Amino acid sequence: MRIAQVAPLIESVPPEKYGGTERIVSYLTEELVRKGHAVTLFASGDSVTQARLIAGCRRALRMDETCKDVIAHHILMLEKLWQMSDEFDIIHNHLDYLPFSCLRRITTPAVTTLHGRLDLPDLVPLYQEFNDTPLISISNSQRKPLAAANWIGTVYHGLPADLYRMHMPTHSEDYLAFLGRVSPEKGLDRAIEIARRAGRPLRIAAKVDKVDHDYFREKIRPLISEADVEFLGEIKDAEKNDFIGNAHAVLFAIDWPEPFGIALIEAMACGTPVIAFRRGAVPEIVVEGITGYMADTVEQAAAAVEKVDRLDRTLIRRLFLERFTASRMADDYLAVYHRLHSPETLFEPRKSLVKN
Repeated sequence: MRIAQVAPLIESVPPEKYGGTERIVSYLTEELVRKGHAVTLFASGDSVTQARLIAGCRRALRMDETCKDVIAHHILMLEKLWQMSDEFDIIHNHLDYLPFSCLRRITTPAVTTLHGRLDLPDLVPLYQEFNDTPLISISNSQRKPLAAANWIGTVYHGLPADLYRMHMPTHSEDYLAFLGRVSPEKGLDRAIEIARRAGRPLRIAAKVDKVDHDYFREKIRPLISEADVEFLGEIKDAEKNDFIGNAHAVLFAIDWPEPFGIALIEAMACGTPVIAFRRGAVPEIVVEGITGYMADTVEQAAAAVEKVDRLDRTLIRRLFLERFTASRMADDYLAVYHRLHSPETLFEPRKSLVKN
């Protein structure tokens, strides 16, 4: 198939360090190319891909200090997409609702994967208006706030099978790991408390966005100075394998309805157990007592730290290979593409392309 992948311009594809959506778009794009499809990637100009790259900007906007208006670059990229839309059998949008009006007015079938939280009241009238737009969720839990939207499937994220290697228990150290982003909803303060109660050191590999600088300085920095905590900042994929794989467990102490949680499957890929709060998509990903433990309180999470040694890391890795590889993800999306492209499985007619 001739497939367009439309990525955010905030990070490169793949991102240099942190970047959830862009990382998944990269894994999907490269796997589709490997499977023999003609893929065009709309992304920042510093992206690295085997697909044809259409640059929406010179470099990732988060890294471009000259960029003052990120929306302007996205609108220009969408104009390019509009002009080229007849070249594709399917358009796969990863920009949430920003392209909806554009996608409604082209004849090429399009589908949107929603990567973020949906429990915002402002979104309800928007998705009521665009109820003809096919949507993919990244977990069943993610759909709950907008249950009446035009969901056509759920596709769990996947990682390349060889991205991380298996780590055996004998290589495990005594530290707990926190991976991702520093913000109130990610629960780093709770992770620090869990580690303190469990009597284990905590290593943190995370980025701090500008919007969260005050939170980090006022709430997190004092906790770090009082505990056995090492803050590493952002790390690259090449560094993640040992960081995750050598950990006693990965802490996922979220305080929000996480729509997926890539750190959970990164841990699985290394055979490392997770201790995760029972929020959002966590119960869909974590297999209780097999790939890790779920908790509702800091006390429960701290108690779970002592049970981690009972888990079979080989089995954790095996379950990753069965459920969360990029190849499986690509196959699931291809099934959606074929349904949308096939004339036998048309959806409800779209609203008029030209409004009176």
